[in-house]
Formats: sequence, C-alpha cells, structure tokens
Amino acid sequence: MEENQNQKHEEGRPTLKLTINGKNYDWHQEYITGAEIRKLGSIPAEDEIFLAIKKPWEDESIPDDKQVNLARPEIEHFYSKDKQFNVTLIVNGRPKQWTEKTITFEQIVILAFGTYDPNPNKVYTVTYDKGPHENKEGSMVKGDKVFVKDKMIFNVTATDKS
Repeated sequence: MEENQNQKHEEGRPTLKLTINGKNYDWHQEYITGAEIRKLGSIPAEDEIFLAIKKPWEDESIPDDKQVNLARPEIEHFYSKDKQFNVTLIVNGRPKQWTEKTITFEQIVILAFGTYDPNPNKVYTVTYDKGPHENKEGSMVKGDKVFVKDKMIFNVTATDKS
C-alpha cells in the first residue's frame, strides 16, 4: 500500500486530508463521492453520510452519487448515522406511525385492531397498495413481512369462522 501511495505522489497529485467518523484519511483526487466515502470508512449501506458544516448552517447529507470537492481550504469531516425511519401508514383509512422498514402480518393486524388473536377461528385478511418497489401491492398471510413506505395503504379485516 505504501508503494502505491508513493506512485500517486510521483504523479504530482497532492494528498488531500479528510476524516470519516473521527478517523483521518488521505485522498489523492480533488473529488470524492458518497460511495467512495462509504467504502473508505466501511460505512454500512443502510447508514446515511453527512458532511459536517460550521454553524449556523446544517450538515449536508451526502448520497452515494454526490461528489464533494476536497480541495477547499479546510479538512472535510464526514460522519455516518442510522437513517431515522418514520413513516405514516394508512391502516383501514386511519394514519398510523411506524418506525421500522418492514412490517409483519401480525404487526399490521395489531395496528388495525390493537391486538392479534391467534385463535384458529379468527381469520384476518390483509391487503396493501402503494408500497415500495419491492412490494407495490398484494396481500399478506400469517408469517409474511413486507417493506413499507410513507402513505402505504393497508386494509385489514377480521372474521370469525362459524
């Protein structure tokens, strides 16, 4: 690795400094992308990357395809954090807050009725629409789990077998 860095110095490229989650890194190009920051700092795909900006401005979100110019006067400081996931699901026409990326059959029944009755004589029917690309629309049965997105619609009914 040392030899590779020396080769880059011989090509005349200056070494640019940056930090990722408090750790120092050298970069040999004027620009770095969010994807390169993610790889360099071993940041999981589900985490968001931010460029720390001096107050009073807010830190800037850096998606994988965004380029950041490192040749500015100060060292760029990047950090990652878990994405805050908070969506509103429409369950039987009522808005319900949800903070996970997926929902199970049992969880959606609980959102709809406040409880889940495992009694074999109780039958739940769950359909959904306006979901994310992984599961745009469909129905669920016990044991199923689907990805959710904001304003996704669920219709849940409960019937008794008699």
